[in-house]
Amino acid sequence: MPIPASQPLPPPDDSAAARTGGTVTDRLIEANESYAAAFTDPGMDARPVLKVAVVACMDARLDLHAALGLELGDCHTIRNAGGVVTDDIIRSLTISQRALGTRSIVLIHHTDCGLLSLTEDFRHDLAAEVGQRPTWAVEAFKDLDEDVRQSMQRVRTSPFLPHTDDVRGFVFDVTTGLLREISPQR
Repeated sequence: MPIPASQPLPPPDDSAAARTGGTVTDRLIEANESYAAAFTDPGMDARPVLKVAVVACMDARLDLHAALGLELGDCHTIRNAGGVVTDDIIRSLTISQRALGTRSIVLIHHTDCGLLSLTEDFRHDLAAEVGQRPTWAVEAFKDLDEDVRQSMQRVRTSPFLPHTDDVRGFVFDVTTGLLREISPQR
């Protein structure tokens, strides 16, 4: 059951905040200071070496670089809830292709996705709670494969994307780590 928007998630018992008395953000800033102390400019360009953009869900279980054998600088990684191709994803892909040279697009949804259990009722409940209707759709889905197909179709038919011949979609299995390719046609 989803947690209402106004109710924050409780921190895990072993959270950084519980251990240090600070916030999670404080821990992240501390980690950044350590990272920056050893950081050297890799001298990279913003253009991805492999000329690929990966669109995936924001789920914390997906370590995309490790799962795909990617290194820093190899790709653009664009994430949102569900990995759904929305107007903002099209915006990012358009910039990725037209300004930064990508040519291929990989779309990744995953098993056990939170959007499989949500409906547009989430949006309506949120509007009732805060007194304002969100301008965005939840984009929930019941069928992973079909939603990957829909996302591929949205990319392929966008008038803003000049490179739509290499668009492939996958479902990542969160229990095995394997990708399963989805054919664009049913």
